[in-house]
Amino acid sequence: MRLFAAVAPPEEALRELGVAVDRLHRLPDADALRWTGRPGWHFTLAFMGEVDEELLPELRERLGRAAHRSEPFPLRLHEGGRFGRRALWIGAAGDLDAMRMLAERADAAARRAGVAMDEHRAYHAHLTIARTRENSDLRPYVDALAGFEGRPWTVSRLVLFRSNLPGGGVRGERPRYETVEDWPLGG
Repeated sequence: MRLFAAVAPPEEALRELGVAVDRLHRLPDADALRWTGRPGWHFTLAFMGEVDEELLPELRERLGRAAHRSEPFPLRLHEGGRFGRRALWIGAAGDLDAMRMLAERADAAARRAGVAMDEHRAYHAHLTIARTRENSDLRPYVDALAGFEGRPWTVSRLVLFRSNLPGGGVRGERPRYETVEDWPLGG
């Protein structure tokens, strides 16, 4: 199974973001970007990749403990950014230290459960909204998102998602994400 731990924004935050992203679709060359699907918008905390099914019980237990040790915290969607010339994202504002700690705990839980994780990197809260295979000038999109501020909400759950990659070779087909399990934050 291809798995990752994440924070899923509530519907109202996704609607606000949807309005902003719809405006981006009107910019020149927007059709050259591969826009992520709204059902898949999330903040990845720990990407685990392919995980053997026999590791799942311990992974679930350890992620549950990580959630239990983490208190709910405020967050909001905030402005935009890019990774080089290939990925466009929305950032976060609020208690980013708590978000970083939750990401660290999710990563540690996966490692302790026996999941072979990639090299550890500093966490950067972002929600990917578009990608491109070719180098593209994403600055106009980042500029258009400069004033975007979502309403605050409380992160109250840690979610383990399964990523089902498209397999049919259909142009424009996107991964589908399904919740494996989720846990409330705090005791």
